[in-house]
Amino acid sequence: MIPIKVPPLGESIVEATVSRWLKREGDPVAAGETLVELETDKVTVEVPATTGGVLVRRLHQEGDVVGVGAVLAELESTVAAIEPAVPETVATGPAAVEGAPRKAATSTAAPASESPPPEGLPPSPAPVPAVPPARPAKASSAADIVRASPAARRMASDLDIDLGAVPGSGRGDVVSKPDVVDFLTRSMTPPSLPVPSAEAPAPDAPRRLATAEPGPTADQTPSPLAAPGASRETREKMSTRRRRIAEHLLESQHTTAHLTTFNEIDMSAVESLRARVKERIEKEHGLKLSFMPFFVRAACLALKQFPTVNARIDGDHIVFHHYVNMGIAVASDAGLVVPNIKDADSKGLLSIGRDIVAIAKKARDGKLVMDDLTGGTFTITNGGVFGSLLSTPIINFPQVAILGLHKLQDRAVVVDGRIEARPMMYVALSYDHRIIDGQQAVLFLVRVKELMEDPALMAID
Repeated sequence: MIPIKVPPLGESIVEATVSRWLKREGDPVAAGETLVELETDKVTVEVPATTGGVLVRRLHQEGDVVGVGAVLAELESTVAAIEPAVPETVATGPAAVEGAPRKAATSTAAPASESPPPEGLPPSPAPVPAVPPARPAKASSAADIVRASPAARRMASDLDIDLGAVPGSGRGDVVSKPDVVDFLTRSMTPPSLPVPSAEAPAPDAPRRLATAEPGPTADQTPSPLAAPGASRETREKMSTRRRRIAEHLLESQHTTAHLTTFNEIDMSAVESLRARVKERIEKEHGLKLSFMPFFVRAACLALKQFPTVNARIDGDHIVFHHYVNMGIAVASDAGLVVPNIKDADSKGLLSIGRDIVAIAKKARDGKLVMDDLTGGTFTITNGGVFGSLLSTPIINFPQVAILGLHKLQDRAVVVDGRIEARPMMYVALSYDHRIIDGQQAVLFLVRVKELMEDPALMAID
């Protein structure tokens, strides 16, 4: 047997959670083919097969926490796996029954074909080659390739729902737990036919529900939470990443002297500039120019003027960074991650825009590597894409400040003594008051406001 072990996961990472098995016991695998995905507090790690063969045993289930070096599974080499497969095609009788062991099939094949029929009885039909049951194998393989969260998989397994039939609403069509609930609701809703039949459940309805009593009328349709035997509460273990996120946020709040200052920005100038050049930029460079590159560029210029905001505390020393690795908070199905753009202060708007698109895609696809997540010096988080109007972001420790962006909204403002409707955005700077004074924080945010309201200054500086 060839053991498949948890590989080194990166600096200071000693454990991971088994996120998803891509192979079942008995499945053939090729050398280098991914067997299982592990989720750490920072990245998702794919564990490949070291050699070709058959997956004999999985030693851990999805959701288990495993340490570096732990054995995840056992493989049987290709040669050993092929040997018992030859006589299996001539198995008959009880040996061909679904679920019978392979060795039983080989030992009963010869006597079944050599025993003569009793006198006076017609000869037995020719032996039929044993064919593994196609439907369960197809269903299981289809379920394996569906991208779904662990909670969705557990719920689908409990209710005997085929995940392949559940449409995913997440990025990359990932199936989440609410998707399973929505699917269950639709499957339990009686069809709007003139004569509904309670004895003909939907083909994709769970088997447990298909054998239930005749369905209720439209006025009595139960909710999925009221399904027979369903619990009013569910308990779900926190993933390694979610647990680490919680620890990191508490560490930040308990370690730093958090304080937040606010301002608002008139986005008219940037919005007008984008409207003039976005089609040309998309045509020539293949980039959809958003507001984020402008904020990254403005923040980099403001950090040059106020270097303490780009520093960190190391014991009783202040470490000043003479570069900006700009962290961009990205919400993914696995939780919040903050990859960073290296040396963002030395890049232009288009280069920053391309880097933002690239790291956001890697984050949502679970393809981030440790280098993407380490070394950040300052962070920008944009809650406005979800509709947040105002918030106090938590510092991404050990950094000392974070800039929060919010929803762009037309508001009435006074311009030259007249009331006008302008696209306005609230911005917030949370900072560590141990080394950043209130004056520095306010002036930093004012500088960002000035650059955003007059983007030509970014080209001059």
